[in-house]
Amino acid sequence: MLEVLEPKVVSIVAQKDTPLDSRLHEICTLLKENVPHYDWVGFYFKNGDKNELKLGPYAGEPTDHTIIPFGKGICGQVAVSNQNFVVPDVKAQDNYIACSITVKAEIVVPLFINGKNVGQIDIDSNTPDPFSEADERFLEFVNTEVAKIL
Repeated sequence: MLEVLEPKVVSIVAQKDTPLDSRLHEICTLLKENVPHYDWVGFYFKNGDKNELKLGPYAGEPTDHTIIPFGKGICGQVAVSNQNFVVPDVKAQDNYIACSITVKAEIVVPLFINGKNVGQIDIDSNTPDPFSEADERFLEFVNTEVAKIL
């Protein structure tokens, strides 16, 4: 199912006349609307020279978490570890930053340019333990495509 979205992601990335943030928002919306267990989809990017992430385009409920220090929460941990982080049950995570009481699981996949972690895609799910290896591979694909336009 996720594979059918890959050409659509490539197509969005290729829209050279569309501003970057608009393309990123379009990708977030595409994923949120087409993957049943993706309830919030957003990009966070390193905030200049600071050791923090800044919220970029997203699709879903508004969030107060527009700035996340490195090391804090799932996103902040990925900024430090450079590794995918799949959280089947957010309640079991000590270092979880709650965005909404409805969120049950989260997946964060880092985004690299020339081997450097510049951001990440973050997905919250209201479904317990919904993420598989297929989600990880698909989100790695999305980030590889997005890296081409950053």
